[in-house]
Amino acid sequence: MGNTESLVVQKRMARFRPEERPVVEGVFDRLVGGAGGPAGAGKTLTLEMLQSSMGSLAPDSMIRRLYRCLCGVDPGLASPGKTSPPAASGVGREQVVMFLADALRGTAEERAPIVMAMSRRGAEAAVTREQVAEFLQDLISAVVQILVHRGRLQGWKPERMGAASLGVELLAEQMCSELKPAEEGGCDVSCLEDWIFRVSQVSLYLEMLVAEGLNVSLSGRPAPPLLPLCRDTPWKDLKCLLDLPTIMFLTPQLPDSYSAPWRLVFSTQLHGESFTRMVSGLTQHGPTLLLVRDSKGHAFGGFASHRWEVKPQFQGDSRCFLFTVHPRLRVYTATGYNQHFMYLNQNQQTMPNGLGMGGQHGYFGLWLERDFGRGHSRARPTCTTYGSPQLSGEEDFTVDSVEVWAVGKPPEPEEDEEVDGKKKKSILDVDPELQAMMEMSGKTLHSQGLREPEEEEEH
Repeated sequence: MGNTESLVVQKRMARFRPEERPVVEGVFDRLVGGAGGPAGAGKTLTLEMLQSSMGSLAPDSMIRRLYRCLCGVDPGLASPGKTSPPAASGVGREQVVMFLADALRGTAEERAPIVMAMSRRGAEAAVTREQVAEFLQDLISAVVQILVHRGRLQGWKPERMGAASLGVELLAEQMCSELKPAEEGGCDVSCLEDWIFRVSQVSLYLEMLVAEGLNVSLSGRPAPPLLPLCRDTPWKDLKCLLDLPTIMFLTPQLPDSYSAPWRLVFSTQLHGESFTRMVSGLTQHGPTLLLVRDSKGHAFGGFASHRWEVKPQFQGDSRCFLFTVHPRLRVYTATGYNQHFMYLNQNQQTMPNGLGMGGQHGYFGLWLERDFGRGHSRARPTCTTYGSPQLSGEEDFTVDSVEVWAVGKPPEPEEDEEVDGKKKKSILDVDPELQAMMEMSGKTLHSQGLREPEEEEEH
């Protein structure tokens, strides 16, 4: 080993804390020694050794990509992926250390050649979107395997959920849709660097593959959980509409403060096709995620940032969003055009009865009828509130199944005191339809500011 090569490796090692460096340096010895025999001088890491160590944690195709990348590392150069296909002699200690430094502590610029080396099939200078998508499918599959094998499912039951293989394909396609290839259609290193910088999941999944797959336990920064906690879910009687990759996609879309365990509060499988029962789940559990599957197989829904209220006015705020799960994973956030984020009403004559998100009456981005079973998703060309296209298979759709997940902290108790078991209410509270009609006609609601304060209950 020359002095120049040693200096490059030493600079990479400086990224790790002093107590982490022996762990990083010991990875090579463990991989080689674990295959039988001591990791002495001149020993190299072979594909078979890597497969023996990672076999249960990643698809074989992903392990081969990883090995090909390791072989492309030149300790005398700044980044891996500079040389072509694996040498027969195997991978040396310095190559492993360089790779670990860039994969676990590297910048987007340093991780781009890693993704390039794992995506391409030869020594080409650019890769296609399809090649990157294939790499992502292997990478996401490995992450799902790691979550299952390491017991990090957070209460989710994959055997009672949707097929992970389909979710893997859809998540890979969604991440790949953020790529901005050159006009000729290829993705060079600079294109990948920009993509990795913007799509944080690429680095997150790569770090998990390397840290968990190669068993590199570092103390610096524990990886954030990819799945939220799941509580109080009757898995025995449920076939969930979600799958693990879809949850991995939706969880980061929620506002940072929404870290409470997910709880299933309504399912047509468990509670039947009851709008009233669904409303109960929506109005009693704080922020919720609504998921709908129509009779054409399209799956879509919306996130409500706070507890739903039954009233003939729009509600919610700009944290709400619509999304699709199948045939594509996408999220559509507020455009700022209007504030028609959420609408929930029932049992009135003059105002629409049902659940809506985005758009306007009769032309919602997502609408479920009060008598259940039917709905619409209208967008020509997009929903004004969320900028979403038509979410369902047909504009007017038939509901196949619905789930409601509570995803935030439960709402605070109402401030209104109860008298003889009943809350004091104004006539406007008793008849919100009247209130809505007065507001629409421009009438001032004087009683809103003239209500007497309620006396505290005597003990």
